[in-house]
Amino acid sequence: MRVAVTGASGFVGGAVCRALVEHGIDTRAYGRRAAVDPGHVAGAPYRSWDLTRGTLRDAPVVDAVVHCAGSVTDWGPVPEFFSTNLTGTRNALATFPGARFVHVSTASVYDPHRPTVMAKEDEAPAARHLNAYGASKAAAERAVLAVMRGHGRTRWRGPGRREALILRPHAVYGPGDTTLLPRVLSSVRGPVLLAVGNGRQRVSLTSIGNLVQGCLLAACGPVGSGVFNITDAEPVTLDGALRAVLSERGVRARPVYLPARPVRGLAAAAEGAFLLARRPEPPRLTRYAVGHLAVERTLDITAARTILGYKPEETDFTGAATWLPPVR
Repeated sequence: MRVAVTGASGFVGGAVCRALVEHGIDTRAYGRRAAVDPGHVAGAPYRSWDLTRGTLRDAPVVDAVVHCAGSVTDWGPVPEFFSTNLTGTRNALATFPGARFVHVSTASVYDPHRPTVMAKEDEAPAARHLNAYGASKAAAERAVLAVMRGHGRTRWRGPGRREALILRPHAVYGPGDTTLLPRVLSSVRGPVLLAVGNGRQRVSLTSIGNLVQGCLLAACGPVGSGVFNITDAEPVTLDGALRAVLSERGVRARPVYLPARPVRGLAAAAEGAFLLARRPEPPRLTRYAVGHLAVERTLDITAARTILGYKPEETDFTGAATWLPPVR
């Protein structure tokens, strides 16, 4: 079996490549960077490919594609999000027209304007979003759903629908994470970690190990289509998760919770100021971040367990002290 991985130079794509190679699967790695350390992709042949610029010339024939490429930030110009997340997905679909397509999406396709309470897959993609990240990922999902149902321009090699699966993780963390936990720890101010809500709100998190398991089951298993939430075994409380990270890191701080409504207003003001100043970096506080912290964000993973055979581990931050930069 031969599997192609897009976004292989990144956190998730690299982990998927290493797992595929470890399982003896012929793996082809593609990423936007000109080159990567061979160890990052476990020695898989690597080729630079910017998906926003078009399809890949002389693409090999593969049995499956794990599409990990995409924007992982919640801040930036709207056209760039759609170019990366929607156009890039369309180009990946067109490059490997005969392959099963595994699309690594996000829980941000659920409605951000209300709590997500053990949400099932048919509740998304939503029609409204707080930012271009969520909107562009939802648009990319619709492109994959179209070919899955046989309505798209890129079809399976035979009659009927193309094999495609969509995976929706939430808040991916683990060795190599450069986004989630570093952002959380950047909120530490002396003895205090500033957070939003009351700390009792439940959240579903996804370890990189659990997400990789989902990707391998989707790419190599017998199930050829479907949409699946992919998270750790059970939700955790926000306060419990934050205290576990601080403890593992040896940080002498405690979470302090601010009410959501005024913080949401401050976030909107900060976003406006950054836009007016045309600053490229994100503000420390965004409405998107507040929306994901202040209320419950949990996903039902029954479908993944029963259909894919997914067997997730519990949330565990062990090792956080060794794979994150020091707290300043």
